[in-house]
Amino acid sequence: MPDKPMLILIAGPYRSGTDGDPQAMAANLARLEAAAWPVFATGHLPVIGEWIALPVLRSAGAGPTEPLADQVLYPTADRLLARCDAVLRLPGNSAGADQDVATARRRGLPVYHDVAEIPRRTPREAA
Repeated sequence: MPDKPMLILIAGPYRSGTDGDPQAMAANLARLEAAAWPVFATGHLPVIGEWIALPVLRSAGAGPTEPLADQVLYPTADRLLARCDAVLRLPGNSAGADQDVATARRRGLPVYHDVAEIPRRTPREAA
């Protein structure tokens, strides 16, 4: 059992399979965000790379389908993984999420494929 809450990166499709359609990307982000509460409920802290990368892109005057996105989205996840304790890999084809999993494994971080696999902290530990 972790002695402190883990910071868990939720990884899954965001741009993959959307052909740049903003509504499809929003739906993918909503699926990623739907996992946030279940992770939090285990006593840990969820994070999604797009929560950080998208404001960075906007501040540069760019969006997720512009060339700058590749220089922000993937490096953001890599930098986050330097701080994260684990990854929750959601289903779906995603080169970026697969890259996150590979990076996590290289760094010796656990990779979960279901929230039920995440060690639950007791209420006393979660305080």
